[in-house]
Amino acid sequence: MNPSQLDTGSAQKPSGFGTRLALLIGTNLAVITLLTIIMSILGVDTQSVIGLTVFAALFGFGGAFVSLALSKTIAKRSTGAKVIEQPASDTEQWLLVTVERLSHDAGISMPEVAIFPSDAPNAFATGAKRNDSLVAVSTGLFRSMGPEEIEAVLAHEISHVANGDMVTLTLIQGVVNTFVILLSRILANIVTSFLTRGREGGGGFIYYLCVIVLQLVLGFFASFIVMWFSRRREFRADAGSAGLTSNTKMISALQSLQRSTTPATLPDQIEAMGIQAGAGGVLGRLMSSHPPLEERIAALR
Repeated sequence: MNPSQLDTGSAQKPSGFGTRLALLIGTNLAVITLLTIIMSILGVDTQSVIGLTVFAALFGFGGAFVSLALSKTIAKRSTGAKVIEQPASDTEQWLLVTVERLSHDAGISMPEVAIFPSDAPNAFATGAKRNDSLVAVSTGLFRSMGPEEIEAVLAHEISHVANGDMVTLTLIQGVVNTFVILLSRILANIVTSFLTRGREGGGGFIYYLCVIVLQLVLGFFASFIVMWFSRRREFRADAGSAGLTSNTKMISALQSLQRSTTPATLPDQIEAMGIQAGAGGVLGRLMSSHPPLEERIAALR
């Protein structure tokens, strides 16, 4: 494997992340403010609503940001990924040189580079910061793809980091969590009041039962939003890879994944970070973090 023969192609600089971040936070605050005003007009205690909103936001965003902060540690432990400190072979040396070159072209700092044991061709990127990330590839990737295809996969993962996808997905998950927690408790109060009017006792049990059921139902449907964004970011990362390498290389890498007979699965905690194919069926597609490979290839073409 000779990295000097690989064409880096034209660089694609990340753009628009700050705008997207500000828009997402602003929208979240605006909707929460609007909900608080509506509840006040309807005669609901505003202080109580504000308290509930703060509670929901703390728990909704808290869990998401804790997961993000621990994402590198979780990814390493769950996959058995070993970070390359000193290259032990020409392949590891090529991997480090290629990631360093792509990172420079993408305008980010050199991430940690790791290899994890898996027969399936796969790779993932994670990390709480664009300049403090992790890119890992499976051993199966080297057995299934040639240097140019692996380079395209690495560029795809580097594009995820450069685009700030991990942070953006965390923010969206936090917004979704917040509204699920908030709405489940508001609706549970309404249902409990309706079922227990004129009666004493039993309200607490009904309320918490409603909260649990509503969080499960609302969380299920809310996950469609998170997965929709995850699928959109895959198209963008594919385009980023094409910019850093070439359309031909990225299409070839995706076609190689199509030919693979080993499912490219990852642990549940980091499944959305991989490069695997999307699920089939209507519900499977809605719940999938990745679009079908044929759609990604068509978009590049």
